[in-house]
Amino acid sequence: MSSTRERNDRKTGKKQGFRGRPEGPKSGGWTPNPAARAAAESAPRERRPRVDADHWLWGRHPVLAALANPARRGMGRLLATEDRAAEIERERLAPNGHRAEIVDGPALARMLPAGAAHQGLAFKVPPLEGVALEEFAEPAAGVIVMLDQVTDPQNVGAVFRSALAFGARGVVVQDRHSPALAGALAKAAAGATERLPCARVTNLSRALERLADLGWRAVGLDGAAEQTLEDTLDGQPTVLVMGSEGDGVRRLVAEHCDVLARIPMPGGFESLNVSNAAAIALYEATRKQGG
Repeated sequence: MSSTRERNDRKTGKKQGFRGRPEGPKSGGWTPNPAARAAAESAPRERRPRVDADHWLWGRHPVLAALANPARRGMGRLLATEDRAAEIERERLAPNGHRAEIVDGPALARMLPAGAAHQGLAFKVPPLEGVALEEFAEPAAGVIVMLDQVTDPQNVGAVFRSALAFGARGVVVQDRHSPALAGALAKAAAGATERLPCARVTNLSRALERLADLGWRAVGLDGAAEQTLEDTLDGQPTVLVMGSEGDGVRRLVAEHCDVLARIPMPGGFESLNVSNAAAIALYEATRKQGG
């Protein structure tokens, strides 16, 4: 609908220009006021304040997982609607002593990025810093996921969720090219970022060298590889190396893998979303190890 109003002479169907209309007597009816209307239209719109999503968790599963994480003890500001606060108190869902500030839903939404599905819960807290690689790589057993410059928060969060579901030991990312474990990533992970250790390393190639020293075998996923994933997995402790959807695993990282493998796609579709590919690879690797 137009923001400007327009009056037409009745019955005649003829539209007159505004300046050509005779000035009638003042009455209680509406009369146009161009100056006032122009001022209203030019008034600046209220802008939503910018939110640092890296310092927020929202949604029921991410927030409850953070409240149960001992590493979060004494940290953060918990906000909840009245019903959610009662649920946390009734079911003792904050074992580390966090107390909820009660806010209404619309007020909570204004504190978060636009479109954040908060489900009545938000937690303002610094993002997790990560752990040393050796913390989950020793002793060598099971599966580790390494992400090579996968930057989309939704994809990274979905990979964390699958990795936790299939019992992976941890996730390795490159510190400079990975989103913080918070915000939309944590929402997509549904709490997995609080329960699955993550190593943020400076150099993935050196991390693979270190993992090889510890007894891990690296399998890089590459759609152009000759061997299939099923044929390359052998039950050994395995690092699944996943690249970005655009560039895949980078050359130097691929050179540090023991083998490259592809997921066969008989349907003819060229590629899978990286989070879907990770779920398939995790399933195959876990199955090969008798999981």
